[in-house]
Amino acid sequence: MKIAVSGKGGVGKTTISANLIYLFAKNGFNVFAVDADPDASLGLTLGMDPQKLASLTPLVDMKEVIEQKSGGKGAFYNLNPEVEDVIDNYSLQQGKVKFLIMGGIKQGGSACYCRENSFLNAVLNSLLLDKKEVVVLDMSAGIEHLTRGTARGVDLMLIVTEPTRNGLKTAKVVRQLASDLGIGKIKVVGNKIRSEEEKDFIRHNFLGMDVIGFLPYHNKVWEKSMEENPEIFGEEDLLTGMEEVYQEIVKEAI
Repeated sequence: MKIAVSGKGGVGKTTISANLIYLFAKNGFNVFAVDADPDASLGLTLGMDPQKLASLTPLVDMKEVIEQKSGGKGAFYNLNPEVEDVIDNYSLQQGKVKFLIMGGIKQGGSACYCRENSFLNAVLNSLLLDKKEVVVLDMSAGIEHLTRGTARGVDLMLIVTEPTRNGLKTAKVVRQLASDLGIGKIKVVGNKIRSEEEKDFIRHNFLGMDVIGFLPYHNKVWEKSMEENPEIFGEEDLLTGMEEVYQEIVKEAI
């Protein structure tokens, strides 16, 4: 089961990703938790050791590993390097969860980053197409890490939105990007909901597209975000209604 979670910055996609990762692990699944948002903090949200997280290098910045896997420093390089050992050796494990940081896609400029981007693509191909474990990708506001090839492995694109025009605008852009890549199942979850009117506002903007559930605004999310050394994610951190959303996601992703 492979799930990509996206949405505008600040809508709560990292928190919801952490909730999903916890629930899959709680139900006996081995899970790859992948931070594919350069501005996100999935590892901290999961309550992983800050010192260990600080020592975890984003995959895209592992220059020596990338050179080795892609065939050296020459002009020619392997477009599909073997990365199975990279996934196993450069992830941080906590119980049934293995955590990876992708790092940002390298943009064009004075240097060519084709080698680095090919390496990231190979990692995602391995995670999404070869691994039997559950994979939860915490994406950026877009879905730039996904290509037409890797998108084939995504069982469900979950778009998180809050009941604001900016949140919904980004959600619609992500929906179109995911559709263009051929992702078959695209669902929306409304977050930070405080009234029935806000639910209706989201439903009205996604006519013909399933809204998989709604999660209420919760102060404890803000409180945990201010903790200097958050504890490991546990039952008390689950968002109200998240178990119901999880069950719907499992049904959709099968």
